[in-house]
Amino acid sequence: MTSRTPLPWFWVLIALLGAASLAQVAVFRGETVNAAWLLAAAVCTYLLAYRFYSAWIAAKVLCVDATRATPAERLDNGRDFVPTHKWVVFGHHFAAIAGPGPLIGPTLAAQFGYLPGTLWILVGGVLGGAVQDMVILFLSTRRDGRSIGQMARDELGNVGGAAALIGTFLIMLILIAVLGLVVVNAMKHSPWATSTVAATIPIALVVGLYLRYLRPGRVLEGTTIGLVLLALAVLGGGWVSTHDTLAPLFDHDALPLAGGIIVYGFAAAVLPVWLLLAPRDYLSTFVKLGTVLLLAVCIAVLRPEIHMPAVTQFVDGTGPIFGGKLFPFVFITIACGAISGFHSLISSGTTPKLLTSEADIRLVGYGSMLLESLVAVMALTAATVLEPGVYFAINSPAGVVGADLTKAVKTISGWGFPVTAAQMQGLAEQMGEATLLSRTGGAPSLAVGTASILSAAFGGGLLAVWYHFAIMFEVLFILTTLDAGTRVGRFMLQDMLGNVVPALGRTSWYPSVLLCSALVVAGWGYFLYVGVIDPNGGVNILWPLFGISNQMLASIALAVATGTLVRTGKARFAWVTGLPLAWLAFITTWAAGEKLFSADPRVGFLAAARDLSDKLTAGVLPPEKAAVAPQLIFNQQLDAVLTALFVCLLWTVIGAMLLGARRHLAGTCTRASSEAPYQPSRLVGGQFHGAAGSEAAGS
Repeated sequence: MTSRTPLPWFWVLIALLGAASLAQVAVFRGETVNAAWLLAAAVCTYLLAYRFYSAWIAAKVLCVDATRATPAERLDNGRDFVPTHKWVVFGHHFAAIAGPGPLIGPTLAAQFGYLPGTLWILVGGVLGGAVQDMVILFLSTRRDGRSIGQMARDELGNVGGAAALIGTFLIMLILIAVLGLVVVNAMKHSPWATSTVAATIPIALVVGLYLRYLRPGRVLEGTTIGLVLLALAVLGGGWVSTHDTLAPLFDHDALPLAGGIIVYGFAAAVLPVWLLLAPRDYLSTFVKLGTVLLLAVCIAVLRPEIHMPAVTQFVDGTGPIFGGKLFPFVFITIACGAISGFHSLISSGTTPKLLTSEADIRLVGYGSMLLESLVAVMALTAATVLEPGVYFAINSPAGVVGADLTKAVKTISGWGFPVTAAQMQGLAEQMGEATLLSRTGGAPSLAVGTASILSAAFGGGLLAVWYHFAIMFEVLFILTTLDAGTRVGRFMLQDMLGNVVPALGRTSWYPSVLLCSALVVAGWGYFLYVGVIDPNGGVNILWPLFGISNQMLASIALAVATGTLVRTGKARFAWVTGLPLAWLAFITTWAAGEKLFSADPRVGFLAAARDLSDKLTAGVLPPEKAAVAPQLIFNQQLDAVLTALFVCLLWTVIGAMLLGARRHLAGTCTRASSEAPYQPSRLVGGQFHGAAGSEAAGS
């Protein structure tokens, strides 16, 4: 007993340090604040939440049982269901959930200042996102690895289940389109970035073939080869960008790059998993974790100053990067990193089929979400250590600040954030780019901030190399999610079409694979095209729709979780998921109303369509914008229809959940539980000593 007495004091010290750091971040109003305070506040918050809140949920709410056999053990087939070591599952799960959201959302939301985004990331991640991920993972594990759509049908009935399934599929298309847009904006007219990203595809193929045929099971060898080749791709990109013959081959406008992303997405969905998807996932896990930890260490050591104000004047909705006031749009702009509905697809997808023990659910579900939340804090830090004028010059679209550098910097300086043309041109040259003006989408500015921190930590040189390393790091985040999302979307479409044509529901039937993959890629490819042709960079159209749809998907998942808790006799704990559900339902419905009915063309979809139509009729649009205006008008109207549809589907699911919960509490619900019966585990406590590590590398 005495050996344990110092432990409470340790957590008291962590709490005091976290409180002091958060107070420094939130209250300090000097010219700058040290980024180390932000990092300390985040780490202390996550440690306390994991140690106490997640442990309480696991023990009291979920009643996690390490003696209960998981689907991976009971249904082990060596392919989909494979008992896997908890740290391998953790890496797989983190690689799958950590897409562009925790990188791009916080970077874009920095236009409001560093404080609003920081508070939402910390509170949302601890009380919302990590709770959703862990609870959905637990529920799916108890139900033979069922998907969120299947659980909605089982727990909420046919109407709620159908609404959840349709909403989930449509939302998936929006999410993937935004992923592609971020990649396109990062590579546009950048031979170095484009050649580096392009090289990651054959590198993944080489590693896949090496592990499949040349040296089966030699994961360490394949990993080493892949990481060395990725490093050479970054360095080789610099040589390509200065080569007279090769540079033009990789210097493209947005539209052909979007076409390349669409072709890649189709190939990734139809090729065998072991050939492209698995080696890319595996390699990206190392790059993601390594870069995040390296960035955190560098921030702790260097303690860079945050130059962005705590709160900017753009909280009133006049921000140049996207329209909309701080409330509700900061909660929509930052989805991943705080709470993301996409995670529920992974928590009810491949991950529950790999868990060896229910005891691993807390680490994998809650822990990996906290790590992604830390990624969001790192992204916000990297963006806000830039001079605000530089940040706005990179992220403001040409339609707002103008395409001419001199005019753009004058406009930005007029907002109170000084920047010069010479400063921007010199920065572009240091980064190995022709220009950094209006490189919208968040990825370029995040790469500049990351490169400045890493370069300072390693002697202050090689800025161009670090910049393009950061671009590759971001794109690996994104393409991993684009790969997995397209494949998951194909599975969902096959499941739906299989109810009409049974043969199409066979996931291994190649004609069905080709047809459904083509339909899914065509769906998100269209929205990617919408973003690419938008003169304002696509962010103002697609990112709010992305945020709203992603948070609505999280609301659907939390509705399923809340209804299930009530139906399993845990109504007194329903607030654990019910409170985040209520907040998200309120905030997304409010934001959707703004996007539908706001009279401001920079906010409302329909207002933007009317404004553009009036300008087209009046003949005041420049020729290049007039040529695409009809398509842009239609796209704005389509986005409005989709937003209204998402709201209807969300409240249909919530209504079905509330009705089912009331019937259960009244004793009139006769629907049987879909939870699998208890079977004792032969691997009690996760003591598994098989070849799960090598299996999971190809999962």
